[in-house]
Amino acid sequence: MKPRNPDYQTEINRVFRQAPFITAVGMTLVDVTPGHCRTQLDLDQRHQQQDGFVHAGVLTTVADHTAGTAGASLVAAGHYVLSTDIKISLMRAARGIRLHCRARVLKAGRRLIFTESEVFCENDQQEQVRVAKAMVTLAVVSGPA
Repeated sequence: MKPRNPDYQTEINRVFRQAPFITAVGMTLVDVTPGHCRTQLDLDQRHQQQDGFVHAGVLTTVADHTAGTAGASLVAAGHYVLSTDIKISLMRAARGIRLHCRARVLKAGRRLIFTESEVFCENDQQEQVRVAKAMVTLAVVSGPA
């Protein structure tokens, strides 16, 4: 896939550095190429629900933001993406030391971008197991971000 903005890395850096919620959650960008993104999140107690598993809201946030970043890597300068639809399947309870997420664009249109993301949980033996899969539809919006 070819980005419509040759300087897409600048926009991706803005998305991660200036998103207060993402910063508060603790997500970090691992890698981004046109139409693909990888992120991670080191887990601690603040990410848990009442029984010690990773909260579904955390898993959804990771899947959504990683998918959005994959989509943002393809849009033209002066445009950005907003999630319009998220379908997430929580495949198993997540408990571990780190979340890893991989997202890719399935179809990039001028107004809508269709993506998928998968979230994996790493345990203390560095084994990763898939815990969630999401389909995220993004709207391409023009104007000031």
